[in-house]
Amino acid sequence: MPALERIGQIAVNVHDLPRAVRFYRDVLGLQHLFDAGPSLSFFDCNGVRLMLSKPERPEYDHPASVLYYEVADLEAVHRALIERRVQFDSPPHLIAAMPTYDLWMAFARDTEGNPFALMAEKPKAS
Repeated sequence: MPALERIGQIAVNVHDLPRAVRFYRDVLGLQHLFDAGPSLSFFDCNGVRLMLSKPERPEYDHPASVLYYEVADLEAVHRALIERRVQFDSPPHLIAAMPTYDLWMAFARDTEGNPFALMAEKPKAS
């Protein structure tokens, strides 16, 4: 049976495309790839394409799923995004203590109300 491989693209609904492009490009620092017409903009997220688009039909007009962005230094990225006026729901906090690392996250929303999170797997001292 053929199998699914990796996620190639994720769509995020937006209503104000120029504002959303500025947020993803200038605030989050994602690499802008290209625009397609007046309602689509594409970014690279470490090999996964992120598409910002206006909903085509009313049934597609809803917030995106939560996107979890892996970061090496959660506290530094959190501070940098606060300086860029990103509003977080809470400070970085421990989600789960795993055998070899602790999973930490911080949750926020983009300019369109879509939730996203920063996540870091902090290795435990040996």
